[in-house]
Amino acid sequence: MAESSRVLVTGASGFLASHVIHQLLHAEEYHVRGTVRDINNEKKTTPLRVLHPEAKYPLELVQADLLEPDSWISAVKECDYVIHVASPFPSAPPKTEDEVITPAVEGTKNVLEACAKSGTVKRVVMTSSVVVIYNGNQDKGYMLTEKDWAVLESCAPYEKSKLLAEQSAWEFVKNLPDEQKFELVVMNPGYLIGPIFHGSSCTSMEIHRRMLQKEMPMLPKLQLPICDVRDAATAHIKSLTLPDTPGNRFIITAGSMWMREFAQTLEREFKSQGYTIPTKYCPKFGLRVMSLFDKSIKSIIPLVGKVVNISNEKMVKELGITPIEMEKSIIDMAYSLIDHGFVKKTKEYNEPKNDENGC
Repeated sequence: MAESSRVLVTGASGFLASHVIHQLLHAEEYHVRGTVRDINNEKKTTPLRVLHPEAKYPLELVQADLLEPDSWISAVKECDYVIHVASPFPSAPPKTEDEVITPAVEGTKNVLEACAKSGTVKRVVMTSSVVVIYNGNQDKGYMLTEKDWAVLESCAPYEKSKLLAEQSAWEFVKNLPDEQKFELVVMNPGYLIGPIFHGSSCTSMEIHRRMLQKEMPMLPKLQLPICDVRDAATAHIKSLTLPDTPGNRFIITAGSMWMREFAQTLEREFKSQGYTIPTKYCPKFGLRVMSLFDKSIKSIIPLVGKVVNISNEKMVKELGITPIEMEKSIIDMAYSLIDHGFVKKTKEYNEPKNDENGC
């Protein structure tokens, strides 16, 4: 690998992308370029510029929008690799599913088309999601792997957008003429948690925030596949150059955890620090009643009580990643949110003994 290899990271200010950029800069092996929708938005760009101010190759930021094809032509120029992370992740149910499906699918096509025309891009590592594997398959009675695909009819708009975007990416690359072909690798991470870098809110912090601030008095009986954002970032970067990753999908997860176990992990660490964490499940009929007033609850009702049985064997064996323990990921994110002001500090709050978050 040449020292001057250039990597483009799309959606640079996002939760996962900021960790990808952080690790790339610290590796000091790549020129790193990141895309943002508005280059003049200091709230988004300033946290990125201070990720590693003394990096061997300073971070370059450029402006690009998923629905503006021409913006990607210049964004991918002279890049050897592209890590395509950008995708809409709504914090509330969209008015129509097209609000998330169109930018996810068309945006992915726009990025890949620019890569095909670039003449320099060798490989694209794309962020999908584990939901495109397990949704609708939870009752199959066997361990789900990268060979499985979600059932489209069982998917809410966000899940559908990820499923259609990934499928369109594989189809796009398959149909490319030989002179435009590049390699494609897809990452399928679970529910991303861990310390935050960027200065703005992200959907991944909502469960933590609501539990710690008691905005969630009871819990839905959900099982979540947990993925530490640091593991996900490492997986993306390793997949850039490993010889056997092209043409593959990789489930990135440490395992699955029920919401009560999630809450109990927070309770053990933070109850003595003045935080009251809900640990009781809400009956299913209660969720149905609440869904009349909160549309975001409606989409989770079909998932209540469903076991998410998925394998991370490929991640461990082929990418060489031993996942960070789920309990550590949960606690690290909580301290990070408190320290960044997204969750209020109590009088009893104690700073973590050592700063392993790098935040």
